[in-house]
Amino acid sequence: MGVESTTTSTLLEDLVEKAGGCAIIDGGFATQLETHGAAINDSLWSALCLIKDPDLIKRVHLEYLEAGADVLITSSYQATLPGFISKGLSLEEGELLLKKSVKLAIEARDKFWDAVKCNPLQRYNRALVAASIGSYGAYLADGSEYSGYYEPDVKLEKLKDFHRRRLQVLVEAGPDLLAFETIPNKLELQACVELLEEENIKIPSWICFSSVDGENAPSGESFQECLEIINKSNKINAVGINCAPPHFIESLICKFKELTEKLIVVYPNSGEVWDGRAKRWLPSTCFDDDKFELSAIRWHELGASLIGGCCRTTPSTIRAISKVLKERE
Repeated sequence: MGVESTTTSTLLEDLVEKAGGCAIIDGGFATQLETHGAAINDSLWSALCLIKDPDLIKRVHLEYLEAGADVLITSSYQATLPGFISKGLSLEEGELLLKKSVKLAIEARDKFWDAVKCNPLQRYNRALVAASIGSYGAYLADGSEYSGYYEPDVKLEKLKDFHRRRLQVLVEAGPDLLAFETIPNKLELQACVELLEEENIKIPSWICFSSVDGENAPSGESFQECLEIINKSNKINAVGINCAPPHFIESLICKFKELTEKLIVVYPNSGEVWDGRAKRWLPSTCFDDDKFELSAIRWHELGASLIGGCCRTTPSTIRAISKVLKERE
C-alpha cells in the first residue's frame, strides 16, 4: 500500500538537505482557523472545517507556505471514522473527508509551488504534505493524549483496529509522508509501529510524542523505552516532540540525540496550557515570535532537523523561524 518512490528512505533527508540542514514545519492549524472566525470547539476540532469550510483549510495551508513552511500537516489530526460517524455521516462519507484533508493540502502546495518555482529570487522549497494521524486520545477529546491514561480495555489490538482504516485511507490519498502526533504512551506507539509493518507502508513517517514533565512520555514511561521500539523499525524516518511547552524542547533534543540516529523533529506549542476537560487555554507564560526565533537556532544547533510550531503558534511564528534558519544556509 502506498506510492513507493526510489527515494523513500531518504525523502525527509533530501528535504532537510535542500532546506540547508533544517526543514520548516507549519504551525498551529486550529489556531489559524480560529483567527479567521472558524468555530471549532467540537469533538472533531479542526476537522470540522473539512465539512463546513474546506476553502478555509486551503487558505490556512497557503498562509503557512507563504510564511516559509517546507512541510504541510493535513487537517486530519482529529479526523477519525468513528468521529465522523458520530456526527451522522456514513463510513463512505467519512473516508472521503479523510481523503479531502490530503487533497486540500496537496492542492495548496501545488498552487503555491507553481506560482513561485520560476522566480530565481525565491527561497522556498517544494513542500511535502504530511498526513496527520492523531492519537486515540485525540479522538476521545478528553485530554488523554496529554496523560496517556486509557481505559483498561484499550489493548494493543484495539488501538491497531482504531487506526488501521484511517491509515489505509490517508495513504491511498497520496501524501508524501505520515505524521503520527501526540502519541502518549508506549502501547499506542507499539500499535503504530506494528501497523506500518502490517500494512507495508512505503512512504516515510515520523512519530511525535507530547510530554508534560519534559522528561518522559505523558504516561510516565521513559523515552528510552519508546525509542528502543522506534529504532527497530525502518518504517519510521524521524521522531520527536509536538505540542509540548517550548522550554522542554532543548533538553528533549539532547535526550533524543543520545537515544536514536533518526531525524529529530520538534514543533512545540506556544507554552500556553490546554485544559483538555474544560476545553480552554489556561493563562501561562508563552514564547513570542522573537523567543521562537532564538530558540529555533539553538534547537537546530543541538540536532533538530525539522522545526515548526503547534497549538497557538501562527504563520508569523513560522515566518520568524524560517527567516532565521534559512539565513544561516
